[in-house]
Amino acid sequence: MAGQYEKISKNALKDVAEFMCVAARTAPKAKGVDNLEILIIEDGDAKEKLMAKMKEIGVKNERPSCVRDADNIKDAPYVVVLGTKIAPLGLNCGFCGYKTCQELERSGGVCVYNSLDLGIAMSSAVEVASKFHADNRIMYSIGKAAIEIGSFSKNVKIALGIPLSATGKNPFFDRK
Repeated sequence: MAGQYEKISKNALKDVAEFMCVAARTAPKAKGVDNLEILIIEDGDAKEKLMAKMKEIGVKNERPSCVRDADNIKDAPYVVVLGTKIAPLGLNCGFCGYKTCQELERSGGVCVYNSLDLGIAMSSAVEVASKFHADNRIMYSIGKAAIEIGSFSKNVKIALGIPLSATGKNPFFDRK
């Protein structure tokens, strides 16, 4: 019976991951400009590479949380990862700390609207996971590792990940 549930949950989580991607894509965005890149990482080589990079980042930067997060996603059959391209919107709003978007671009900084849009998209995605009662948690460590292993285009500088599980206890809140 346990094998049957594993197949059922994996199939359901695949659907949930795809619905999460649609929710992220259709989330509101500043000026209607979509700078998101969205992907699903499944069990297998891609996830192993992601986990290895998370552990490497944790050791190199003395961030034990990255190592812990890599261990937490070991049994997640799917990980949804959202990244945002860094592209000022030409509003010259000053929220980023620079007077103009041109100054921001020259500095290599990040447009606040890119970050806000990513946050709104993440919220939409986890709302979907929640509605389907899928275990999930937003993890910056996944996004950082995904960027470093080249999962996104070079314009993506900020990303976050959401592992998915369907077990009797959410494994992403195991904190040792």
